[in-house]
Amino acid sequence: MHVKLQSHTPDPEAFMAYVARVSNPANQSNPDHGRLLRYCIRHGHWSVFEHASMTLEIVTTLDIATQILRHRSFCFQQLSRRYAGEEQAPVEWAMPQLRSPHPKDRQASLDTLPPDVVRHWQGKIQAQLDAAHHLYRQLLAAGVARECARAVLPVATTTTLYMTGNCRSWIHYIALRSQPGTQAEHRAVALEAQDIFRTVFPTCGAVLDALGWTT
Repeated sequence: MHVKLQSHTPDPEAFMAYVARVSNPANQSNPDHGRLLRYCIRHGHWSVFEHASMTLEIVTTLDIATQILRHRSFCFQQLSRRYAGEEQAPVEWAMPQLRSPHPKDRQASLDTLPPDVVRHWQGKIQAQLDAAHHLYRQLLAAGVARECARAVLPVATTTTLYMTGNCRSWIHYIALRSQPGTQAEHRAVALEAQDIFRTVFPTCGAVLDALGWTT
């Protein structure tokens, strides 16, 4: 898994403050935008934060990508294995982490499995992944279309997607998916996004850190 900044609105916080001051043209170019943005966050004036955006490149597994794609306020572009074969994008896996189910929270898990149990089942998983990869290559070699052959690839297959959203959408996504109740692998993506958010939107990030990312 990795998350990388691809692009963002130039000087995004200054631009959001400029837009926010539309009703006060004489003060619209005021360079002191920090106080205004802090006020808007603390008082829930979220429309201001819809005018600057950033795009992240995310490499994760297909199962986590499916969760990410549910955030419909974003725009996405994802690697398509209908088009890209192994020559363009080699098939790779991420070995699943194995955890035990939480006794009360159906959406949570615990890192309490004995190491020997983890090693045993990850060995079997590796054999399954290798077999799926071998079958995929055999299908392509036999002339089966990529869009059909990809059906045998497991959800542990890695994929690349670009995720573009405005500042408000990123605030909501990070606040939600950085919580302990999120699946660990998805939470890792959100925490990486949070670190990048702090560099692109430093004033907003500082205020949200102080508020504990409750919005």
